[in-house]
Amino acid sequence: MQFHGSAPSLAACPRWARTEIALAGRSNVGKSSLLNALAGRKHLARTSKNPGRTRCLNFFTVGEKLALVDLPGYGYAKIPHSEAAKIALLMNQYVAERRELKGIVLLIDIRRGPQSEELTLLELVQRRSMNGAESPGLLLVATKCDKLKRAERLSALRRFEAIGAPLSCSILTGEGIDQLQKEILRLAHPQRPEP
Repeated sequence: MQFHGSAPSLAACPRWARTEIALAGRSNVGKSSLLNALAGRKHLARTSKNPGRTRCLNFFTVGEKLALVDLPGYGYAKIPHSEAAKIALLMNQYVAERRELKGIVLLIDIRRGPQSEELTLLELVQRRSMNGAESPGLLLVATKCDKLKRAERLSALRRFEAIGAPLSCSILTGEGIDQLQKEILRLAHPQRPEP
């Protein structure tokens, strides 16, 4: 995996034939750390103690035909309202209009469960298919599983039932990382039904 570049607008996105899988989630959910874990490299994606540093669409190439896209985080960063509105518009345009987008990995802190921002993103994905565009595949990931004991985890996962069963993941312990890699490849190259 290699960092390709950042795009501050939809027009600035790369023009290529790669399949794109986007990573979305709150500012403090650990998207950059997860990207580093997927790549097996510590400093590929920049991490920060202050969530909300990602303000652009960040593109990472994987092989010849795939790209992972780190979307700006939402819901936590202390930034001016005008800046937050720009970021929201960029994300909405990307999810609604980007043809190369074939899948979204929605990261949700297992301790919080789905909140209004995650539900809004899910609505945006559904709206794209209603507008006649191909709807991207969706993969739910419950992050920071190492923060909960086994019994607490089962209770926390019940909050996800309305939107689907998530893949449990921990960057600290490595739990779920291999499975997540496989699921991302599945999103990028879905099996076509037999004719």
